[in-house]
Amino acid sequence: MAHATGERTKRTEGAGFIRLPASSGRSAAWPPLLLGGLVLLAATVVLATSIGPIAIGPGETVRIILSHLQAPGIDIDAGSAHDRIIWDVRLPRVLTAVVVGAALSLAGASYQAVFRNPLADPFLLGVAAGAALGATIVIVSPLPLDYYRFGYVALFAFMGAMAAVFLTYQLARVGWTVPTTAHVLAGVAVSAAAAAATSFLMMMHEDRLFVIFSWLYGDFTSASWSKLTSALPYVAISSLSLLLLGRQLNVLQLSEDEAKTLGVRVELVKAFVVLMASLATAVCVAITGLIGFVGLIVPHICRLMLGADYRHILPMTIVVGSTLLVLADLGARTLLQPQEIPVGIITAAIGAPFFLLLLRRQQRSISQ
Repeated sequence: MAHATGERTKRTEGAGFIRLPASSGRSAAWPPLLLGGLVLLAATVVLATSIGPIAIGPGETVRIILSHLQAPGIDIDAGSAHDRIIWDVRLPRVLTAVVVGAALSLAGASYQAVFRNPLADPFLLGVAAGAALGATIVIVSPLPLDYYRFGYVALFAFMGAMAAVFLTYQLARVGWTVPTTAHVLAGVAVSAAAAAATSFLMMMHEDRLFVIFSWLYGDFTSASWSKLTSALPYVAISSLSLLLLGRQLNVLQLSEDEAKTLGVRVELVKAFVVLMASLATAVCVAITGLIGFVGLIVPHICRLMLGADYRHILPMTIVVGSTLLVLADLGARTLLQPQEIPVGIITAAIGAPFFLLLLRRQQRSISQ
């Protein structure tokens, strides 16, 4: 058994993951870390909801939220200006950041586990490029921007993302199997084709460049209860499905032959994980645009804290990713008030140096 564990560690490091100390003892630290993360997330949500051009105290913010949840003993004027600001404007935006941060982080950890590649992120298989093409088509077309509760931009972005994932899968499929290398290369090819089409449309419609770029860098300015409730069922189903596959993702860190001997149907698990992670990512991209680096760096943070057990990593990515994106959005709307910075710029500013630091640390560990 010890030999098998050692082999697994070597393969994980060989796949490019950061070398971690032995994870024995980290299992005991997981529950308090998760609980502490949930408390921090709740405090962050209250703080982010309280801060804005009109300052509202955290205590009043909590009372307004509890009043709408019909908590006993809470009496707030439902028609007041502060009530409308908190409940109708800020809270849906903050909760959208919670959902998107959780989904992107969970999808990133799942992709990294399936492909055994620490550079894998939610946009690996053409999701971002397909969504960008779909959204750009609508922005440069005469279609109205409102349709049902999502809007045409979100609807076409979702369809473009899922079409890219489907095309990537079909291009890489060999019979009933999908080789990992071929899958990634197909994703690169589909992304390149979609990006070229998007660039062509941008070149032909220079008057819409600002709108397109604003969407490409992601923001929460259009967040609303209707969009959030429309996206939530899809994100919840895909996220729950991924959380239930922690053990299988652990086994997939072994070779495929070893995983099969342990009873894991490798191709079926891989296809299902990619589908669920892509679904969650596509829905998030549809309602907020492209927000990079969250799904790339959060799994690394969680592995540093908890080791390599995906039964612990996956729930923790939800908490860490949500907190990170709420704080990033708070910075996006407060750093240059009254102007807003696209949240994708904030996450890139945070994520790029952090990821370079991780790569440098990995290089040093390999050289030792």
